[in-house]
Amino acid sequence: MKQITIRGISGKVERIVRKQAREKGLSLNKTLVSLLEKSVGVTPGDLKGVGLHHDLDELSGVWTREDAAAFDRSLQSQRSVDEELWKRTG
Repeated sequence: MKQITIRGISGKVERIVRKQAREKGLSLNKTLVSLLEKSVGVTPGDLKGVGLHHDLDELSGVWTREDAAAFDRSLQSQRSVDEELWKRTG
């Protein structure tokens, strides 16, 4: 993997990046790589450099598979038909 030296980073940017690294429990390098990938629209670890196009993900958030599964489980009771109620209204 290539290495790049970046000069002229402001103190404010450095503090913010270091804070994010601490909060996420990541190294400074991994945090910077993640921020760069996100800013150019590349999926983390994507060697082909295919851009991301998820329009409103940044504003509305993205569900993990676990989040989606939990949501589906919470809707199970709403997806079943109450046979007795169906017979009375039909």
